[in-house]
Amino acid sequence: MIRTRGAAAAAALLTVAAGLGIRSAATGDVATYAGDALYTVLVLALVVLIAPRVRAAWAAGVALGVSCAVEFFQLTGVPAELATRAVVGTPARLVLGTSFNAPDLFWYAVGAGAGWAVLSRWERSRNAAFPRPSA
Repeated sequence: MIRTRGAAAAAALLTVAAGLGIRSAATGDVATYAGDALYTVLVLALVVLIAPRVRAAWAAGVALGVSCAVEFFQLTGVPAELATRAVVGTPARLVLGTSFNAPDLFWYAVGAGAGWAVLSRWERSRNAAFPRPSA
């Protein structure tokens, strides 16, 4: 479990670094949609960090659900309002965004799928290294 949490923490940090790198190197749709996919990968890594025994499909589903919920929350205008406040503006904008964009939903699914693929492979390698005793 400690090994899984460590890997999840490392994945979260690498995902943030990748997102910041893409934002500094790319512009327009590339930066936007890569950021959307990475947002969901980050949520997936945080799910695994909190619940290290979660199955890949559940972690990907939760990450996709959270990402989509945040996107739909933008329709309320609350995230945009929070983004204008001095104290919480930048963190709120980074976590909640500001405006609804339907194509983001597709890119969240791409991120969830990529995260699922990596986590599934991790599960298989972990299960091969530490097989469960047979009854």
